[in-house]
Amino acid sequence: MRKIIIIDDEPLARSIVKEYLQKHKDLEVVQECNDGFEGVKAIQQHQPDLVFLDIQMPKINGFEMLELIETPPPVIFATAFDDYAIKAFEAHAIDYLLKPFNQERFDKALHKWRDQNNKQSEKNTQDLLETVSQSPAQSQRIVVKSGSKIKIIPVHDVLYLEAADDYVKIHTKEGYFLKNKTMGHFEQVLDPQQFVRSHRSYIVNVQQITRIDPYEKDNHVAVLKAGTQIPVSRSGYGKLKEVLGL
Repeated sequence: MRKIIIIDDEPLARSIVKEYLQKHKDLEVVQECNDGFEGVKAIQQHQPDLVFLDIQMPKINGFEMLELIETPPPVIFATAFDDYAIKAFEAHAIDYLLKPFNQERFDKALHKWRDQNNKQSEKNTQDLLETVSQSPAQSQRIVVKSGSKIKIIPVHDVLYLEAADDYVKIHTKEGYFLKNKTMGHFEQVLDPQQFVRSHRSYIVNVQQITRIDPYEKDNHVAVLKAGTQIPVSRSGYGKLKEVLGL
């Protein structure tokens, strides 16, 4: 039997998926989840072969949930009409079900999943998440996993970001949180008038800067309100001067 997880905050939507799955005797629903928080735990626990995932959910949406999973399983997305998401799905050859959908459309999505190999499916999903993360709606907050908890950080709470191997440390007043993304990703998605890459290893929230001091040769340091000193390279200094109007 192949394992299925359904993640949707609407009980009726979950029951329709279960009903349509009855035709497919080799597929078994191992868990239903009401939101993305439950979904992350269920995927880690069951390692499903396929997930039916709603996009618009309370707390965190479907895309944010997938970002928290190191190796996302194959996914068939379900959504009410969302023009941006649908264009992203079609660009990355990922199947989706537009609510309300019938048995025929459901079976077609399952057929497409059966024909795909997992590696291609995983790559398509990762490419999709990268595209979607650059939409305005997705760039106002950062969702991170901290131990067994999930935390939502509004971008205005971010003091600065720091490169840390394959991760980025997101520094806030509460401490730092790790996100499995690159500095280049954050440089692209964050507002360039608010966040400036001052150094190859740092992106700083300009609203936190109290002053910029000279430091060795052509370099500087940005001193934040909390007293933290952030390295500023020569090119970073030029960017900061432009944004700060110096």
